[in-house]
Amino acid sequence: MPIIKVEILEGRSREQKRELAQVLTRETARICACSEASIFVVIDDVKKENWAVGGTLLADKYPD
Repeated sequence: MPIIKVEILEGRSREQKRELAQVLTRETARICACSEASIFVVIDDVKKENWAVGGTLLADKYPD
């Protein structure tokens, strides 16, 4: 049972998340030779204030 965890910055639409889950599921099933029904995809939306790159919060680097 593959579990795919995706952490992305919040702001993606439901349609974008739906497409991402479908593509990840389809391609993982193809590569791993398993059923799509056995694949779990977890998408975590992360606020820019909770994500840092190179020691800088993305909220500081890319303010709204």
